Amino acid sequence: MSAEQAGAGVALRRRRRSPLGSRWTPYIFLLPAAAYIFLFQAIPLVQEIYLSFTRTNLLNPTRSVWVGLENYEKIFASAGFQQTLLTTLGYVIACVVGAVGSGLGVALLLNGRFPGRGIARALVTVPWAAPGIATALIATWMLNAQYGIITRVLRAIGVDVGESGILDNPDLALVAILATTIWQLFPFVAVVLLSALQSVPAELTEAAEMDGANRWWSFRVVTWQVIKPTVGLVALLMTIWSLRRFELIWLMTRGGPLGTTRTLVIDLYSQAFDSKQLGNAAAIGMVGIVIALIVVVGSSLVSRAAERGA
Repeated sequence: MSAEQAGAGVALRRRRRSPLGSRWTPYIFLLPAAAYIFLFQAIPLVQEIYLSFTRTNLLNPTRSVWVGLENYEKIFASAGFQQTLLTTLGYVIACVVGAVGSGLGVALLLNGRFPGRGIARALVTVPWAAPGIATALIATWMLNAQYGIITRVLRAIGVDVGESGILDNPDLALVAILATTIWQLFPFVAVVLLSALQSVPAELTEAAEMDGANRWWSFRVVTWQVIKPTVGLVALLMTIWSLRRFELIWLMTRGGPLGTTRTLVIDLYSQAFDSKQLGNAAAIGMVGIVIALIVVVGSSLVSRAAERGA
């Protein structure tokens, strides 16, 4: 065996021994993410589960009393918590329908050809790029009872918003928050769906039009079938984000007036930092986690059923 062949054999063995070329390579790259999830997600989740079965006060969190299901029984027996669940459900459904519907409409418009299309695509992302706190403050100023421009316009056209303004009106406060939330979320949906629309084969659309299909029928049988998985994914993201939304609601109404804008995360914060009851807050948080898991699992089952049906 020549020296060159021996050297090549040694180099080959070294490459084989390298951890980056072994079956452990995927696990090596996943290790940092797994460590992050374990430290900052799994451990706090276990602590929250434990807290939800205890009576723990924020002023003395080291002294916990095990109470079993008492916290869950207390919150579900509360009429206020039942109203909070209904408000959260309505808020989430309205956000998903409004954001996905308006985002799809904007994406269809931006997918067409018109002068200044590039500028329009850039401008539509502004609400999404704006910080949530800035969005909440601007919306609050625009809805102010004395000098808010939206309040003045509504009063000018004869809409009665009350002397205290929209955000202090039990019938209009949630509507105002929903409008602000949808305004902030729809650009993300529009950008994602615009990308999906651009992947629709032009030949299929042209073939449908040549067969006499109008725009609506062409969209239904061609475009929708291509973008439907993306719409489902975006709707799932909107659902989870709406369940978690806190800063916008808190800054605009703090859950008021009369609890009409009180969602699960607002109730959790109030129980933990206003009432100082960490056990009740943890129980509310676990209810939110269970709802999110139900949504995720349900979405997965629906997607699999749709794939099998297709």
